[in-house]
Amino acid sequence: MFHELKQSKDFLALTLAHPQHLPESFQFTLDNQVNVQVWDTGVIVFEPLDLQHTKDIVLSCAVHGNETAPIELCNDLMHKLLSQEIALTERVMFLIGNPAAIHNGTRFIDENLNRLFNGAHSKGEGVCNPERVRAQKLEQYVDKFFISQAGERQRIHYDLHTAIRGSKHEKFAIYPYRGERKYSREQIMFLESCGINTILFHHEPTTTFSYFSSENYQADAFTIELGKVFPMGQNDMTRFIAMKEMLTLLLTGQDLQLPKFDMKRVNLYQVCRSVNKHFEDFEFTFANDVENFTAFPKGYTLAKEGGQDVKIEHEFESIVFPNAKVPVGQRTVLMLKAADDSNID
Repeated sequence: MFHELKQSKDFLALTLAHPQHLPESFQFTLDNQVNVQVWDTGVIVFEPLDLQHTKDIVLSCAVHGNETAPIELCNDLMHKLLSQEIALTERVMFLIGNPAAIHNGTRFIDENLNRLFNGAHSKGEGVCNPERVRAQKLEQYVDKFFISQAGERQRIHYDLHTAIRGSKHEKFAIYPYRGERKYSREQIMFLESCGINTILFHHEPTTTFSYFSSENYQADAFTIELGKVFPMGQNDMTRFIAMKEMLTLLLTGQDLQLPKFDMKRVNLYQVCRSVNKHFEDFEFTFANDVENFTAFPKGYTLAKEGGQDVKIEHEFESIVFPNAKVPVGQRTVLMLKAADDSNID
């Protein structure tokens, strides 16, 4: 496997050839003094040996196996690192979240992996499936990556996705709940420079991968949606040029040249509530092709279940991630209202 990867420089191919696990971990050092460590299938770490790096960066993709654009984007960056086309100055770990689901061309095998972090993988007596096993391992790899470096460091985790349905804002990011910690204007403008000018501030703890890193390691962490789902090889990768360029600048320690924070350049939303499914007959009143960020007025009946109406509570609320087919007890949609900059520093 060591020789296979050094020759092909294609970590995705190696991962998909061993979707369950690798027979053994291995490491090697590139000619440019970057140490490469392969910890597991879909888990690879690059660390420059001769430089005083100050950032620990996690780039994850394929937490949902059919969200292929982030997989292709990350694989291109990994190929450039393995080919020594990028002069790496910061530590970075790439995680290909659910290789088995990539093989299947499906969102997941048995359970939504992005609902299983922050310990959720071990809740529910007797419940065990591939996603729960993988979620626990991914947490352990992030633990190992972040804990291994002492001192004052910036920890970053960008969990890259694409959305099931179309969106009025093609690219957007979810900023996990941060408690008393303020949101970073620098991070918001980094994302804006990546072509992601819409940010959702979450209102409560969740079981997502980005929240795990944010809560446990105070990382600058985001769930980032890069557009709509397409099959592997059918993504227009020119739509992600800005993202790739900014990530390259970040990995190589160059001046990011970020603009000053400006409310006119970004769309900010506050999650005001989650609507959970309580009955099997839950159904939305709007069509299946209604886009993310569509707004509805106060009093509008958004959904029906168990003989009750779910109504809009604020003057206007926008929807994101509507999915009536989730299991009972899970979230069917996030409801948004306009946000201001009062909690941004």
